[in-house]
Amino acid sequence: MRSSVRGSARLLSGAGLAAALLLPAAPAQALPPSVPPAADGPGQQLPGMPSTLAPDTVCTPASGEKAKKQDWSRQRLDLDRLHRHGTGAGVTVALIDTGVVAGATGLDGRVTARGAAGTDCVGHGTFLAGLIAGDGGSTPGLAGVAPRARILALRGTDERGRADADLVADAVRDATRADAEVIAVAVALPRRDAGLSDAIADARRAGAVVLAAATPDPPSRGSGDEIPARTYWPAGEPGVLAVADMLPDGARPDGSPRTDGIDLAAPGAGVVSGGPRGDGHYLGGGASVATAYAAGAAAVVRAAHPGASPAAVTRRLTATAYPADLPQLDPYAAVTAVLGDTTAAAADRAGSAPVSLRDTSAADRATGRATLFVLLGTAAVLSVLWAAFAVPRARARGWRAAGAGEPERG
Repeated sequence: MRSSVRGSARLLSGAGLAAALLLPAAPAQALPPSVPPAADGPGQQLPGMPSTLAPDTVCTPASGEKAKKQDWSRQRLDLDRLHRHGTGAGVTVALIDTGVVAGATGLDGRVTARGAAGTDCVGHGTFLAGLIAGDGGSTPGLAGVAPRARILALRGTDERGRADADLVADAVRDATRADAEVIAVAVALPRRDAGLSDAIADARRAGAVVLAAATPDPPSRGSGDEIPARTYWPAGEPGVLAVADMLPDGARPDGSPRTDGIDLAAPGAGVVSGGPRGDGHYLGGGASVATAYAAGAAAVVRAAHPGASPAAVTRRLTATAYPADLPQLDPYAAVTAVLGDTTAAAADRAGSAPVSLRDTSAADRATGRATLFVLLGTAAVLSVLWAAFAVPRARARGWRAAGAGEPERG
């Protein structure tokens, strides 16, 4: 069920995020959600990847720095173990953002760009593509979730990164015509748009899994005014998986826009990926980053379960999520768990998503069994108490019914 949430942990920024969130290699299980990761050590200074360009910036410059260790987000998602079970091979993920440079490090040969999406002045779309399908280049520990998937790059913004409903709607239609199995909308719009709603509905009917950022990425320099919680689009459309960003402790970063429409959370702070120029790394965050991770997971699930309906894929992502205030993405569980997909498939054939994206059938069965055990146990206790009270009294009456007179004497 979608719920209203508000982050309680403080958001680190810039080099501070790099120091706090880059980790030595370790199994994801060694990092309990309540324990913040250890510092990476001195000298780890990665530039930030913006989602929009400042007025005085021509294009995001190439990074001259490289991450020395696998970041916390990939360890949390347990990507090393996931890749032993699936890599998203054969699945196309349509990424709607600022564009993707096809020859970027780690993506060469697996990107198709439509129209203006072949250039990426901002660099944000290329950064996200690396999280979805990058192979890590010379740093395999920084591979994406689905390193053998293909990316269909589509532009949903102007060249400065400002989102536009018409551009997003056109991009969704292009993705549908291209038969993309997964469509990731990395932007979030404050108002619903009829044309975009129709495009999303058509994409779902065509068989695509559609994911979208639950909120916009917070600006690097805000006014400080608090924005009331609201629904953003197309994340609010029926059947679209709305994805939010989270810190290592599972909370949303302070300053994140608030919404009441979150289905799933994924790492979205201090995340490392490449860019459109050079082979250096950047640090990024926000709901768009979390959406890229979830889209990569959807690609691996689709490759591992090719017969699963879009609703069944969505159900796998949500039903296997780590239970918390915000259900946390667990790609390995989504791929390997044994689930009954009957309910989700039936809902998908009917052309609508289930009211709740989380499966409750197992919980309902467990609750029913527990209720039965309680009732049987209560009945047993009452039977013992009745016997303890009634048997002595019956023996004293000579086993006559209560109210019967004395037996006749001969």
